[in-house]
Amino acid sequence: MNQPVQKNTLYVGGLAEEVDEKILHAAFVPFGEIKDVKTPLDQATQKHRSFGFVTFLEREDAAAAMDNMDGAELFGRVLTVNYAFPERIKGGEQGWAAQPIWADADTWFERQQQEEEMQRLQAEQRAAMQAAEKLHREKLAAEKEGEKEEDTDTKADPMAAAEAQALKQSS
Repeated sequence: MNQPVQKNTLYVGGLAEEVDEKILHAAFVPFGEIKDVKTPLDQATQKHRSFGFVTFLEREDAAAAMDNMDGAELFGRVLTVNYAFPERIKGGEQGWAAQPIWADADTWFERQQQEEEMQRLQAEQRAAMQAAEKLHREKLAAEKEGEKEEDTDTKADPMAAAEAQALKQSS
């Protein structure tokens, strides 16, 4: 991912069902002053989704907490602690970005026009290739017809065949 990480917000994964925001806060407060703790809820069950976010006031505190708590055990479950990525909203050039969906409307229209132009050019090129192939086939067919006529002329008239061969040798 090309998104910058938030150095004072930690992702905490592998949370047991019993862990709530108060318990998560208590587990991480020894490392420094905490600004915010969130455990996103599953809409269907209204329980957290086995992960949460802890935001420290100081980056150094977040780094210390990550170093000490990654791989630690809480309520019988091993925690995964990493720096969190910023919240994202749908939209932008890559499908998800920290900008509204309409922010890249101009570039979308530009890409659409470029794609249409490319398709038009490809269609013209295909038509030109088909026309060239048709002309080539007609030319080959005409040459074959000419060879057949020459062959039939020489078979019918041996004197004409000898004259034609003599002319070819002299030139």
